[in-house]
Amino acid sequence: MKSPSPLLSLPGAVAAEGRDEGVAAHYGDLFREQRALAGGNGFVDLSHRGVVAVSGDDRLSWLHLLVTQFMTDLPAGRATEALILSANGHIEHALYLVDDGETVWAHVEPGTREELVAYLESMKFFYRVEVADRTDDIAVVHLPAGSVAETPEGVVVRETAHGRDLFLPRADLESFAASHGPAAGILAYEALRVEDHRPRLGFETDHRTIPHEVGLIGSAVHLQKGCYRGQETVARVQNLGKPPRRLVFLHLDGSEVLLPAHGTPVRLAADGEEGRQLGFVTTAVRHHELGPIALALVKRNVPVDAPLIAGTTAAAQETVVEP
Repeated sequence: MKSPSPLLSLPGAVAAEGRDEGVAAHYGDLFREQRALAGGNGFVDLSHRGVVAVSGDDRLSWLHLLVTQFMTDLPAGRATEALILSANGHIEHALYLVDDGETVWAHVEPGTREELVAYLESMKFFYRVEVADRTDDIAVVHLPAGSVAETPEGVVVRETAHGRDLFLPRADLESFAASHGPAAGILAYEALRVEDHRPRLGFETDHRTIPHEVGLIGSAVHLQKGCYRGQETVARVQNLGKPPRRLVFLHLDGSEVLLPAHGTPVRLAADGEEGRQLGFVTTAVRHHELGPIALALVKRNVPVDAPLIAGTTAAAQETVVEP
């Protein structure tokens, strides 16, 4: 793991645990931080995420051969996202990308950059590309949608409907925080992600997840591009069948003190706690307006209107991926 973020020294900072170790879970007031982000204010320290850069004349055409996204004509400054799949079509890596005209910048999940870089290096062959792990000198910070904060000069920006991801020199983190506060923790960021039904690698995915199950067709998987590893599975499911599981959004019983942990079994409420497991909770959060909510991955044939239970917690579902 990299050294903890220097922003953990900010007043009220409480360190995150697990996958998000190294940045702040919150700075003393989870709901205030959520409301600030929802209103377009403040920023989120995502400096624990990996940063990978691909440069060279062939960078776009080369990436086009490896990832699920159409890359050959990507304009400079346009944000996109892509997956790397196994030969069987299972999701192995998720990349959040932007090209600055000379280099494709990607931020990736904590703990995945070394394996990703090794894979990319193994696939270079005769292409004119250079792959670099830039995590030691570049940090990701997030400005929420609606933010009018100025981007520091020379910083690469990945702008989406959810906000701006900045590839900021790591040495500038503290000065950036001083001029762009208030800081919001990763828990506030995650609450808005769950509200938006956006899947996250290692949370909404496991070793056998295919893109259709978590709603990534279109956003991260382009269906009219050439061959890439795992394409056969994508095409077969798209044209001939249905994925075995689907992502759902859950409104959880607000009377429960504890949120269900990642992996908590999901069952039909009518079958009770001893009923057959039909899925599992992927991410559960406390939202400043919606209360306790979650994403879960369930079997495709679970009725869309069936009341569920997550562990011992009653849950009403909303469809994210159609059965």
